[in-house]
Amino acid sequence: MKNIVSTEVNKQQLLERRKFIITTVKAATALTCINLPTVVKASANFNKYFTIQEVINLILKEIPGVPFTETVDTIKSGSANNKVTGIVTTMFATVKVIEEAIKLNANFIIAHEPTFYNHLDDVKWVENNKVVAKKQELLAKNNITVWRFHDYWHAYKPDGIFNGVIKKVGWQNYLQPDKGIIIPATSLKDIALHLKVTLEIAQLRVIGDLSTSCKKIVLLPGAAGGETQVSAAEKFTPDLLIVGELQEWETAEYIRDARLFGNKISLIVLGHSESEEPGMEWLAEWLQPKIGVIKINHIASQSPFVWI
Repeated sequence: MKNIVSTEVNKQQLLERRKFIITTVKAATALTCINLPTVVKASANFNKYFTIQEVINLILKEIPGVPFTETVDTIKSGSANNKVTGIVTTMFATVKVIEEAIKLNANFIIAHEPTFYNHLDDVKWVENNKVVAKKQELLAKNNITVWRFHDYWHAYKPDGIFNGVIKKVGWQNYLQPDKGIIIPATSLKDIALHLKVTLEIAQLRVIGDLSTSCKKIVLLPGAAGGETQVSAAEKFTPDLLIVGELQEWETAEYIRDARLFGNKISLIVLGHSESEEPGMEWLAEWLQPKIGVIKINHIASQSPFVWI
């Protein structure tokens, strides 16, 4: 009798896991099929143009607690008074993204992360930086305005980046406040493969036994920092911690020692851009109905790395 019950339980667990994988893949596939460049019908705005400042104001109207007394969300290049010819959302305003924006006749880039290689976008961070000078010249020559949208998008309810990621991987129905993400028991390997497919990531870094079954997940996109990542692991005691970027000598070493002490916690590192890009993709979807005929394109800045 014991063996029969055990077999039935295993069958039920297998069915739940298969259902979970199929459901999340379908949800993610549906999201990736959204044609963002297509102009959707505006509910109220039929203006033929906005200034860049008007678009910024339209966005900030939806953010609680604005304006912030301290924020990095400022214009990094160009003028707020220009009429918008097109909008590009992205993680990093890379040279390639700028060139693509030029081809699309889009003069307004909304980037989540710095344009000039440091948190405050201080162009004098390194004196006589030739790469910074060339990038400034490229932006000025093509009259492109870059606005960073970081602090405010994270302050949106729900967090704009986190919500975009959760939707992209199809886990929004598994999110439980103050508990994390609770999914049907699934192997670490299957979760990693699911993330690779839905987030379109070529390679992931993993600490843990790939056959380990995981149910409770903490997801921290971007570069939350070692203290935040380790604190979340201690507070929520997840089976799996998923992060964007980490300090290898902090969080990775904590996970390694935790496992050596018998803790079954695993770690998946997605990469910084890959872990937050869906949030900027969702921004394009979120913003398009608010501005009518102005076309918005999301251009993924992608990872700068290749694997050999």
